[in-house]
Amino acid sequence: MRKLSYYIASTVDGFIAAPDGAADFFPWEGDHNAAMSAEYPETIPTHVLSALGLPAQRARHFDTVVMGRGTYDQVLKEGITSPYHHLRQYVFSSSLDQRHPDVEIVSGDPATKVKELKQQDGLGIWLCGGGNLAGQLRDEIDELLVKIYPIVAGSGIPLFGGEFRPTGFRLSASRVFDSGMAFMTYTKP
Repeated sequence: MRKLSYYIASTVDGFIAAPDGAADFFPWEGDHNAAMSAEYPETIPTHVLSALGLPAQRARHFDTVVMGRGTYDQVLKEGITSPYHHLRQYVFSSSLDQRHPDVEIVSGDPATKVKELKQQDGLGIWLCGGGNLAGQLRDEIDELLVKIYPIVAGSGIPLFGGEFRPTGFRLSASRVFDSGMAFMTYTKP
């Protein structure tokens, strides 16, 4: 069965984006960038690969990406309708219309769709955001891959939305970079 992995950047105080959904305050520069790009090349948006003159890399971990409406809206603001053209893309929204043939808009229950995706053949499923969707998919998340940056935001979009319901994970790996970014891997016990 395929895994659902929540691979995300976070501030020390647990925010994945500004209140308006922007995440451009996370530093791109630093020794963490080359390491993360090499380990998770499929998480680099297609338009960024094109801008850098790089071809889409062979997927190492994921062949499918799921995201919430707020996350997708951030790229739509830039005029990008297929941010991860090299992956199967699903956007969860009850009000968004189809914007690109390579992006499937899912208006139903996110957990039901993810359970269906987990039964299919292929590599893992990447939950790239946002916090509200992560909260809805909490029981389906098999692995947390959190890039914790040495930044305190004070407010914004939290790593998980939803009600108070403590859910345990086990630390299975960690790595701290000279840039100060800590990459933490947590798995379900």
